[in-house]
Amino acid sequence: MDVTTSTPVATAVLSAVANLTQVTFSWYDYILFSVMLLLSAIIGIYFGCFGSKQSTANEYLMGGKTMKVIPIAISLVASHTSGITLLALPADVYRYGAAYWLGGISMAILCVVTIYVYLPVFFNLQLISTYEYLERRFDNRTRLFASFLYAVSVFLYLPIVVYIPALAFSAATGLNVHFITPLVCGICIFYTTIGGLKAVVWTDTLQFSVTIGAIATVFVLGVKSAGGFSHVWNKALEGHRIDLFDFDLDPTKRESFWIVVIGLTVHWLAQVAIHQSCVQKFLAISTIRQSNMSVFFFTTGMTLMKTASVLTGFVMYAKYSDCDPFTTKQVTRNDQLLPYYVMDVARNIPGLSGIFIAGVFSAALSTLSATLNCLAGTIYEDFVSRFVKKNISQKSVSNILKIIVVITGVLCTVLVFAIEHMGGLLKLSISFNAVTQGPLLAMFTLGMLFPRANSKGALYGGIGGLILLSALVFPAKYFEMLGLFKYPPKPLSTDGCDFLNTASLVLNATLTQTTTPIDSFVTESITNESVPFQVPFIFRISYYYYTLIGCAMSMIIGIIISYMTNKDQCPVDKALLSPVIYSFLPEDSKKNGAIVYTSVEKALHTLSPRTEKENATVTN
Repeated sequence: MDVTTSTPVATAVLSAVANLTQVTFSWYDYILFSVMLLLSAIIGIYFGCFGSKQSTANEYLMGGKTMKVIPIAISLVASHTSGITLLALPADVYRYGAAYWLGGISMAILCVVTIYVYLPVFFNLQLISTYEYLERRFDNRTRLFASFLYAVSVFLYLPIVVYIPALAFSAATGLNVHFITPLVCGICIFYTTIGGLKAVVWTDTLQFSVTIGAIATVFVLGVKSAGGFSHVWNKALEGHRIDLFDFDLDPTKRESFWIVVIGLTVHWLAQVAIHQSCVQKFLAISTIRQSNMSVFFFTTGMTLMKTASVLTGFVMYAKYSDCDPFTTKQVTRNDQLLPYYVMDVARNIPGLSGIFIAGVFSAALSTLSATLNCLAGTIYEDFVSRFVKKNISQKSVSNILKIIVVITGVLCTVLVFAIEHMGGLLKLSISFNAVTQGPLLAMFTLGMLFPRANSKGALYGGIGGLILLSALVFPAKYFEMLGLFKYPPKPLSTDGCDFLNTASLVLNATLTQTTTPIDSFVTESITNESVPFQVPFIFRISYYYYTLIGCAMSMIIGIIISYMTNKDQCPVDKALLSPVIYSFLPEDSKKNGAIVYTSVEKALHTLSPRTEKENATVTN
């Protein structure tokens, strides 16, 4: 029995307790938040109205290929540090432990694979749209399919990125989320539209500085309020939050060493190594050596950011280990825990809550601006350019790109209002991103590492992987929504709660009259007796594996189809293959720019208009 519904008295008390720590913005907070938005707009005006004014597509999307390593790396880290990371990850560590910290191993693997496998191909080709690679390697249908998947995943992801910090801002200020979202998104769309990639990179640098300042300040205050870092670490050990090395091979567990390391490695390969938003910035640098350095600094920065979020989760656990705010209903959602914690430890420091909310929103704006910029490039290159004149001026192209940014930005803003009414859609959208990323990674990997892969294999492999993974993910999410399987959090306690006045007495009296411990508020496990049937094994596989499964299925299907339809295979330009496989190519292919076929018949069949009979005669 849930104690929150056991008696009206209990409900009233817990509601009162939840309001004890409610804090609103002061005028200092509003000023600090407004200054951050104003400076972002000024940066956009500067790059849009002075200098080259972003008058060409190369300048608008690639920064004229004159960008520096450090700003690019900071921009990449900023665009990948959304409000989801800042709000969700510490709360996840607080409740379920720090297994996600093993992602540092995944980041190291990601750095090596990106530098040696994928980036050399993209850098040599110098493509505005990464999906143009799929057209050169395979055909136009494969490129359009990949671009479509990317666009859909972006439109499902960006509203979530914006909505979560908007909720935090609304909770801190009392302002309606319907007012906050258009205002802040409008400023972001403005500077992204007129300033191009340079404005995105430099606003990301500014906003990332605000984010780092907010995280560092809150972390230091939290460690101090929790009794020092050694106390924080010991509490995390006692609460089993640092149980990292679980080598169980069971794929249905929420987290384990293998699930996190393998799952996150493949997931981040799809998010970074072949993703338009990242590759576009890697190519905005003039040399391959500097581009490789930007990858290294980016992965290092991301590891540090993830570590900071994990440690923040430890600090929150040390502070609330004896009085869990989820149990007492002071917090009801994961993304509310960190704002609650900030208001709690820094309520007497003017301006700090404003810096923190500005930092969270900065992270969201960094992601939004970077994604809008690269989405504009993809939509133009892969769809719009097919309907414009071949001799169109670069200034006209730049203007079209700006219009695309405005349209897509407004659409993403509007979708925020749809997202807020579809709570179940949030998890579904995140899962769908995994569904799209797996086939995308598979198509690029087939192209770069498998010379015998052809267009039919890549296209139908991607489609097959999309269908099969959808058949896995969507039923799994449906079972989860029905509550047929959930993951229990680590132990939580309320033994140290000391609420004000009579609230504590009434609450304790109420709890003693119930038959279920208060810790059951957050227990997510369901007993076997309450489950009418056992959810099939395949639907209980950890969500960390979704991208891996989608990629593997797409590649297997693609390779099989490629070998079954090898007569349709065309010579492959070596520039389209990754350097890591050059040593495995036939000797003749190392002397020229194309991969030589293994038989004369195949070469004649592909390159000559002769009939098969004539080809056989020539061979003989």
